[in-house]
Amino acid sequence: MIEVAIMIEGQNGLTWPHWKRIAKIAEDGGFAGLYRSDHFTNDGPPELDSLDCWVSLTWLASHTQRIEFGPLVSPVSFRDPRMLARQAAQIDDLSGGRLRLGVGAGWNRYEHRMFGYDLLDTSARFERFQEGLEIITRLLKDTHPVTFNGRYYQLKDAVLLPRPSRPGGPPIVIGGSGPKRTLPLVVRYADEWNCVYQTPENFQRLNAMLDEMLREAGREPGSVRRTMMTGLAFGRTRQEIEARLRGTSPEQARQRGMIAGTAGEVIDQLNHLGSLGLQRVMLQWLDLENLDLLEEFGKAVVEKVQA
Repeated sequence: MIEVAIMIEGQNGLTWPHWKRIAKIAEDGGFAGLYRSDHFTNDGPPELDSLDCWVSLTWLASHTQRIEFGPLVSPVSFRDPRMLARQAAQIDDLSGGRLRLGVGAGWNRYEHRMFGYDLLDTSARFERFQEGLEIITRLLKDTHPVTFNGRYYQLKDAVLLPRPSRPGGPPIVIGGSGPKRTLPLVVRYADEWNCVYQTPENFQRLNAMLDEMLREAGREPGSVRRTMMTGLAFGRTRQEIEARLRGTSPEQARQRGMIAGTAGEVIDQLNHLGSLGLQRVMLQWLDLENLDLLEEFGKAVVEKVQA
């Protein structure tokens, strides 16, 4: 059985009234989780309202009881991994162990240039990302002081206190689908692999590849959870769906890895992904001014898929 969660682009006009309503819909509507991006702005103008990711997650931890949540994903290019580990451990404790810590290398050049953060070239960016993952995992999992002397980060006898209530702290989520850079990092550091916008065929291929890489590294394939973040185009009629897709057909959207269709069509797509080994899907909900439809989606789809 596949689990269904919501994913919000927090830089796309998200305000506190939106966030509070979405949290209530997720908590009351049977969704497995609520996730959000960690950006200052989109990758170009115009700039829109944008709640800080970790402030909003702190509120979520203390104002919900059931749903899992987390960033998809926080980039180490502007989230210092030393502080990120501290924040994540404490917010996870505040929530009673419901945070899943999504971490990434960063990609949005526009926001990095706007706020003066150095994105770096691709190779250096992933080198810094690996150092960040090493620091986060060691601070969360090691019970003795951590010393690390890297190119980008240095620690000397660093101690993370209080220790996380969950042994090892919140699970580490790594997003992406690249077999050369991302999947090896998943094998080494992740508790969860979150692929992005994959068709069922591509997911099946990448899933099998990750299984083999895990076995070769001496890890059980089942030790890494399989999830996907992808777009959603839901409506009562085909005309509504095409309007949300701005003229693109549902069939074309599905070829890009999106979930698109009426309630029955979406249920069939989700169940098919579940049969291939996908354990949770995080569906992007971009229309923050139409939360009534999100609530309807929960009743029409989520309750049936997760029944």
